[in-house]
Amino acid sequence: MTAASTGPLDCLCAGIIVADHVGAPIDRLPLPGMLAETASLHLSIGGCAANCAVDMTRLGLATAVAGTIGNDILGRFVREVLDEAGVDCSILEIRDDLHTAATQVINVQGEDRRFIHATGANAHFTTGAIDDEILQRTRVLYLGGYCLADQPTAEQVADLFARARRLGVITMLDVVIPGPGDYSDRLAPVLPVTDHFVPNDDEAKLLCGLDDPFDQADSFLEAGAASVAITCGNQGSVLASANGRFRASAHDVPLVDGTGGGDAFAAGFILALLDESGPEDCLRMGSAAGACCVQVTGATTGMPDAVALRQMAAETPLEITQV
Repeated sequence: MTAASTGPLDCLCAGIIVADHVGAPIDRLPLPGMLAETASLHLSIGGCAANCAVDMTRLGLATAVAGTIGNDILGRFVREVLDEAGVDCSILEIRDDLHTAATQVINVQGEDRRFIHATGANAHFTTGAIDDEILQRTRVLYLGGYCLADQPTAEQVADLFARARRLGVITMLDVVIPGPGDYSDRLAPVLPVTDHFVPNDDEAKLLCGLDDPFDQADSFLEAGAASVAITCGNQGSVLASANGRFRASAHDVPLVDGTGGGDAFAAGFILALLDESGPEDCLRMGSAAGACCVQVTGATTGMPDAVALRQMAAETPLEITQV
């Protein structure tokens, strides 16, 4: 391990790491054989674990990442971005025999973004590198992109979260759901050792079959999660736990690229958790971070520092009601 890996960590971000090829919004999708012109195409870091790690270092938090990438040109790009951001990569696995995961992000004006994804090395990520030594110096363990691939298994994640909880680490789970299916076997062992479950409402519907975000949250609470925060795009977010049920509006900001908005929400939420804030302030900080993210192209480009984020959250009205 490197020297950087021996100090305390505010957050360890585990899960999927992706190289995103993102286009600025186009007027409409081209017909077969036709071309659509965009103002820009750029390569950026993506994937829940990488996005959250970069976001949190910009917020001034000591952050490490755990995941699997290939020893290829995209993997070298991802590692360079993580290093430049100040993310501890000492337990990041680099494989010569695998390709780094990649996503083409298609943005169309007035529509939700579309993804074309190659899972690549993410399909081979396990939790084996996350031992108790690193957990003992970690305050929050975030695992993102769960359910996208067969690895890590439910048993691996449940064991990791159980070990983390025994050591006093806050656990947070996020998912990427590739399509309709029965995911109950993936969630049943994990939610009872999850402190905060943070899907979006589309993912939640695929998981539980319910439309209303509070009904969705209740189903995950019944399955064992201690707290559930569900993001609902321009409809805001909801949070349900033993401490109450809250609904937050969304910030009225121009949507340029929604990529990474949920990851930014998680990063802001974690910043509030580390401040020992209550559920309303967790929603407030998460919502502010998400709003910053979606106003620019790229999953992590719009994240400000903690001072600016706290100022936005304090000065920009956000209606939060207890229901």
